[in-house]
Amino acid sequence: MTIAFRLAVFALIATSSILLISVPVVFASPDGWPSNKNVLFFGTSLWIGLVYLVAILNSLIS
Repeated sequence: MTIAFRLAVFALIATSSILLISVPVVFASPDGWPSNKNVLFFGTSLWIGLVYLVAILNSLIS
């Protein structure tokens, strides 16, 4: 169970880092939002899901 928690936390940190870089780049590019909004919505949904997963795994470990 601890390994799953550590992997989920690592995935959350990696996703946060990717979104931290990609969101400003998408909004700064001239045609960024219309062509990349599905990717950003997927990344945001993944991030929210990982937050819930980490919370659930944390409650099971403690």
